[in-house]
Amino acid sequence: APGAPLQPLRLPCSPSGSPAAPGPPLQPLRLPSSSRDFHLIYSLFKTCPGRVLCKLPCSGEKEVDLAVQSAKSAFKIWSQMSGMERCRVMLEAARIIREQREEIATMETINNGKSIFEARVDIDISWQCLEYYAGLAGSLAGEHIQLPGGSFGYTRREPLGVCVGIGAWNYPFQIACWKSGPALACGNAMVFKPSPFTPISVVRLAEIFTEAGVPKGLFNVVQGGAATGQFLCQHPDVAKISFTGSVPTGMKIMEMAAKGIKPVTLELGGKSPLIIFSDADLENAVKGALMANFLTQGEVCCNGTRVFVERKILDTFTKEVVKRTQKIKIGDPLLEDTRMGALINRPHLNRVQGFIKQAKEQGAEVLCGGDLYVPDDQKLKNGYYMRPCVLGNCKDDMTCVKEEIFGPVMAILPFDTEEEVVERANATKFGLAGGVFTRDIQKAHRVVAALKAGMCFINNYNVSPVELPFGGYKSSGFGRENGRAAIEYYSQLKTVCVEMGDVESVF
Repeated sequence: APGAPLQPLRLPCSPSGSPAAPGPPLQPLRLPSSSRDFHLIYSLFKTCPGRVLCKLPCSGEKEVDLAVQSAKSAFKIWSQMSGMERCRVMLEAARIIREQREEIATMETINNGKSIFEARVDIDISWQCLEYYAGLAGSLAGEHIQLPGGSFGYTRREPLGVCVGIGAWNYPFQIACWKSGPALACGNAMVFKPSPFTPISVVRLAEIFTEAGVPKGLFNVVQGGAATGQFLCQHPDVAKISFTGSVPTGMKIMEMAAKGIKPVTLELGGKSPLIIFSDADLENAVKGALMANFLTQGEVCCNGTRVFVERKILDTFTKEVVKRTQKIKIGDPLLEDTRMGALINRPHLNRVQGFIKQAKEQGAEVLCGGDLYVPDDQKLKNGYYMRPCVLGNCKDDMTCVKEEIFGPVMAILPFDTEEEVVERANATKFGLAGGVFTRDIQKAHRVVAALKAGMCFINNYNVSPVELPFGGYKSSGFGRENGRAAIEYYSQLKTVCVEMGDVESVF
């Protein structure tokens, strides 16, 4: 709330003597349409392990209202612009992100702890997202329907108004682009709340939108935790909420949105299956399993953490996966050869360690990793590092197989038949993603058709083209991000009936 003490933000990892980020320090972001300016973020971040990165005030009810009212004013301008006009502004934002890729990626690495190698990919996906929806902005249209007697009807695809985006800490900048891209293309405004663990990079996105030429206040950022999110969800002038995060928080957001009859998009957790058949290309299957489990330190909602392996190749596959996992370079995420950085914070690291301990108590075997990692560099000693873990001898009823760990922990489970593995793969409350590796293309299509999951992969995993819709089934949420499908969730359809003759009245 306003007036509360500033909360320290702790850095998950430590660049070993590297600069914080190229370019000038972060500037305060101001809300333009109020009687006073409100500083959302200020203070420099420090490249020290586990120490204060920056300090920021939480946005209280008054600040949230300022952000919404500012966005509401900007919406009146933006929604009246043509699709091609919006397209040009969004393309300019994409261009700025592309040109400042290295700076933003460095900021994201410091913000989140993932390797600079991965952060660059995230930034590329981000500008591609804005570029894609810029291309769609000018194509949004309704349809004409001929009616009897020369009368006709037509439909108009119209924006919703002020949309709220609530992001997660694993892909801060990318998620903000995934939500703002379709929202702005449709003519909406957005107020975005990043995770309090990763508040920095989204502020840069807001600055970029302003530099690109959006009306002031069209994309506003508020900072804070659950209370700030509650103020946003309950605000009467908010038209839609898009949330990425945990299932319990998603349920609370649904409850709050229901009281205002607000549409929601929920991208929640997962415990996705990755099925490896014996006829798969073993090299690709091993690489796919690593991609499915260890990107962003395993902190990925759609990870294929239940790796079902046909028993014929179980030993061979497991041996190769363990060998490759042990070679993953852990350490300073700003170094080019690092492939795994630090987990987001100490409580989360402890939580992941707790899952591994429980797995061993329930009979699983740690085939490699799972322990804390202390780098040789003393500047990194307080970082939240652990070795990527592969668990063998797993059973379907183990906690490590049923619950989302959200860390670098892979569980390997043997299977014997296609029918068996499909049934076991679907035996979960989640339904975000799934994958299959096989050379039999008929089997591949048959299996993914049977999987109860919103995003499925054949002979690959964890690729995210912005052209393809992304979202889940069951407790993993509903609604879609990316692709043309996202337009449906950031717009509404108006039907207009035009009478060309006289009114026929029954009275």
